[in-house]
Amino acid sequence: MAVVTMRQLLDSGVHFGHQTRRWNPKMKRFIFTERSGIYIIDLQQSLGYIDAAYEFVKQTVARGGNILFVGTKKQAQEAIAEQATRVNQPYVNQRWLGGLLTNFQTVTGRLERMKELEQLDFEGTTSGFTKKELLLKKRELEKLQKSLGGIRHMTKTPSALWVVDTKKEHLAIDEAKKLGIPVIAILDTNCDPDEVTYPIPGNDDAIRSVALLTRVIADAAAEGLMERHQKPESGEAAAEPLAEWEVELLGAEQKTEEPAAEAVEVEVAEVEAPAAETPAAE
Repeated sequence: MAVVTMRQLLDSGVHFGHQTRRWNPKMKRFIFTERSGIYIIDLQQSLGYIDAAYEFVKQTVARGGNILFVGTKKQAQEAIAEQATRVNQPYVNQRWLGGLLTNFQTVTGRLERMKELEQLDFEGTTSGFTKKELLLKKRELEKLQKSLGGIRHMTKTPSALWVVDTKKEHLAIDEAKKLGIPVIAILDTNCDPDEVTYPIPGNDDAIRSVALLTRVIADAAAEGLMERHQKPESGEAAAEPLAEWEVELLGAEQKTEEPAAEAVEVEVAEVEAPAAETPAAE
């Protein structure tokens, strides 16, 4: 079964790049054509890169690793949180905290502080704090939950990063490179492919494109989780039973599995960019 079909990519606008005046020459090999001042990405290549990224994520999670989903731009926030939560992976969809990877010990301390504050009774009178002190602590908790809520269960640096918009998330990319952590990312026509381990040429601005590709990565993580539990290594004890959410996830995937649709050729006639999907100039 195909990971994703050409039709799905076309319908989600994955092929729309940036305006021709805003591009990175290193992306030239991924560009199919130019139409009305917009670069059109070669989706035949994208399909191959999607398959490679899918397999990498699946194998990484199957071996016990985890994927940190990163996307703080408005178009990505909902999909990042929804899909990462669906497969029990950590995520960052607000501001990237400097040192989140390279100074993870300090971040762990902030996570412990957040969990400590969550134990307080902000409504009761038995906390031993004044109303003003409770108000300050509540504000501190809300701030920590907003910035760290998506990584609350992360106990070590991730095995890999899934990134939406490498230019916006350059801090996350830089930290991952310093630690040798692989990066899987959407590469729009203004990005640098040299910064990414597993690139997926595509539109990182349209909500539907971001949602589709993020779902594909989450599906790969879900499949990896199933393999982790169903195929214990030789000589090892069987893996612990699946959690309830994992059982539900597996059941849902089996019900919705459909035969792969035939790939459609990318024709210039099909790539007229709707106004709503045309990336806005920065």
